[in-house]
Amino acid sequence: MRILIVTAGSRGDVAPYTGLGRRLLAAGHEVAVAAHPPFAGLVGGCGLDHRPLPGDPRELIRTRAKAASWEETRAAMAAFLDRLADGVVAAADGADLVLTAFGPAALSRTAGEAYGIPVIGTYLAPACATREFPLAGAPGGDDLGPDGNLAAGLRLLADAGALQAGAVAGLRTRLGLPTAASQQTGADIRPVFHGFSPLVVPRPADWPPQVEVAGYWWPARPRDWRPPAELVDFLRAGPPPVFIGFGSMAPGEGERLGELVTAAVARAGVRAVVQTGWAGLAAAGDDVLTVGDLPHDWLFPRTAAVVHHAGAGTTAAGLRAGVPAVPVPAMADQPFWAARLHRLGVAPRPLPLDALTAESLGAAITTCLTEPALRRRAAELAHAIGAEDGAGAVLAHIGAVHGGG
Repeated sequence: MRILIVTAGSRGDVAPYTGLGRRLLAAGHEVAVAAHPPFAGLVGGCGLDHRPLPGDPRELIRTRAKAASWEETRAAMAAFLDRLADGVVAAADGADLVLTAFGPAALSRTAGEAYGIPVIGTYLAPACATREFPLAGAPGGDDLGPDGNLAAGLRLLADAGALQAGAVAGLRTRLGLPTAASQQTGADIRPVFHGFSPLVVPRPADWPPQVEVAGYWWPARPRDWRPPAELVDFLRAGPPPVFIGFGSMAPGEGERLGELVTAAVARAGVRAVVQTGWAGLAAAGDDVLTVGDLPHDWLFPRTAAVVHHAGAGTTAAGLRAGVPAVPVPAMADQPFWAARLHRLGVAPRPLPLDALTAESLGAAITTCLTEPALRRRAAELAHAIGAEDGAGAVLAHIGAVHGGG
């Protein structure tokens, strides 16, 4: 089959699908990943075809951070989604099956309807409302009680649908489709497979049929990747360092955060590998090495702890490595995963990025390195997660229902 995976956003929104795509490729399918142009190298390096999606998510994050009002933010999002919609349709042309991330799911569903292509939801965070917890990104707290959790989830999904309604309606018009009878969201697609471990987020008992928790889809490592010699030498030169990186967060704040990280590392008395990310983060010191993008599955097991923004992909990589984490969430699903890491016993309390200080970060790093229970629990969870096969569940469904794999 010709299978298209559609995803939009930052590196963490793309990397897990390279692992799923490689498994589909190994099963004999033709696989393409539709993602923004900056990730063409990542996708192609994993042996998958890349289909470009218009728009720059980094610029969108900057615009949202600088917006003076919600109306300004909404206008920027609407323009981004309109361009994205046309890109999704162009990418889907000729596919036999579409697997979609949650963000572009309503657009993928519309393209699938126009072309007569089945669409499967493949989501990295919980995307169906439940009484068991508020969905990631829902306002109001970590646990609002059963009725509050459900209401918060439904409200979040309704808001997401409203934000995309204009782009979906415009796309349906351009494709000659009738007006949709109801607001479309990714939560309405069936089936849905969630790409995280049931040990991290168990499947809620009140989720509808055909909404499953499959297990993680581990990112594929680019075939020609080799660790930089400077990094290998640094790792050999002393005890395991702490990893510090904030992924796609805080673009333009590299200097401020770099000074903060430098001070925190000095306070904790640790060696550190600092990843530049979209912030342009760089820290100074004899025991600090700054690196660019590289596979977390290679680096994280060689560290003593990982400090990160708690995006879904980086959270998964830390859990797989079996090392404690310091979650520093900023937005979207990150507070959800940060709270989950703490509840699982593999991280101290989260440190929100907008309130981060050198003192709080240094203290949290020290806690990670001096509390044996954190490392013990992280190792136990990594061992259990390692026995799961999240991609296998998706492959089995495709083989049974669509005659492939």
